[in-house]
Amino acid sequence: MRRPRFRLSDVAQQVVGGFLLAGPFVVTEEVWTLAASMSWWQAVATVVIVALIGYGALYTADRDRDPESEDDVAGVPLRFVSLMAVAFGSVVLLALLFDAPDAFDAGWGVGVRAVCIGAVFSVVGAATADSVF
Repeated sequence: MRRPRFRLSDVAQQVVGGFLLAGPFVVTEEVWTLAASMSWWQAVATVVIVALIGYGALYTADRDRDPESEDDVAGVPLRFVSLMAVAFGSVVLLALLFDAPDAFDAGWGVGVRAVCIGAVFSVVGAATADSVF
């Protein structure tokens, strides 16, 4: 059975899953402490891991989905672009709404690295919600 094309309802599912798992990590002091001790190469490696988890969950774990048959943005499947935006965006939004950078006395660099950490968990929730529902 072929899955329907990527729709707005798929984005909504990603958002629910992404926010669900991002929330606890945004407000956890240990995440901000880890972020403060991370180097920039570790943050970049974390972004790569988020992308690999997301791509694997969307297109490897779910064999009914073919990235070649989906709409794309500059050759990248739109569903994957949306997933990355949700994974990182949900963490950024919650961090700002909860005033986490100020609460944990973190500058923008630590904030960026904390978002990378939170996105590891957010992408799992977003991809799972997109694949299950």
